[in-house]
Amino acid sequence: MNPGWLTFIGDGVSTIARHEPTVTPTNASCMTDPAPSFPQIDRRKDLARRVRFECDMRGVPLHLEVRRRGYARHLKPLFDRAVALVATIVLLPVFVAVAIAIKLDDRGPVLFIQARTGYLGRRFRLFKFRTMVVDAEALKEKLRARNVHAADSPDFKLVDDPRVTRIGRVLRKTSLDELPNLWNVVLGDMALVGPRPTSFAAATYRMAHLPRLAVKPGLTGLWQVSGRANIDFDERSELDMRYIRSLSAKQDIDLIMRTIGAVKRGDGAC
Repeated sequence: MNPGWLTFIGDGVSTIARHEPTVTPTNASCMTDPAPSFPQIDRRKDLARRVRFECDMRGVPLHLEVRRRGYARHLKPLFDRAVALVATIVLLPVFVAVAIAIKLDDRGPVLFIQARTGYLGRRFRLFKFRTMVVDAEALKEKLRARNVHAADSPDFKLVDDPRVTRIGRVLRKTSLDELPNLWNVVLGDMALVGPRPTSFAAATYRMAHLPRLAVKPGLTGLWQVSGRANIDFDERSELDMRYIRSLSAKQDIDLIMRTIGAVKRGDGAC
């Protein structure tokens, strides 16, 4: 072969090599398809959607989302907060007396603060006077077999609960342990009347229970004056939904008066 041709071919290969892109770790990643990205699901928003869906299916109104003026959306929150604030101030001597009694009984914390489930499944911190021994939550699993609502029930109640302190029994019988709930009403987490907030999260609820989250939880409710802690969660949820469907100022005032009578009788207090 002619040496000139060999020189020409060699020069061509060199030119191609000079223009061939070099694959580096940086541009190598650009040559591959990017991994698909999926939107992150906000579980709180998803839970709220489920609550709204179940309310729609079961005919339970979402009073706090109705734009028109009304008792549930405008007057009730203002009334609840005003009454709770006044009651907290008036009952301040009782708060102090109960706090001293708890301290003298076992020297433990005065308040019991626990996460509870509120409006549309949102969790909030609920305040109560402590009525149990300090390690009550740690002892719960050991006592679950004695649960009057069945061992696998999310509701937990014992007859003659050994964790309750001496002063705690008095506070529960008179419902004085729930007085700090008034501060939750002032903060806007709760209402004076509504479904009682559960300690277990809404993820534990069955779908049929979700509509009870259509309003803010309350200090008292229809289920409390109809049996209070002596009925199971399914029945409580049905009573709560009945309350929500017929929510009105007249019903709230009636339930508050009936609650006062139930407390005086010690009916079903826990």
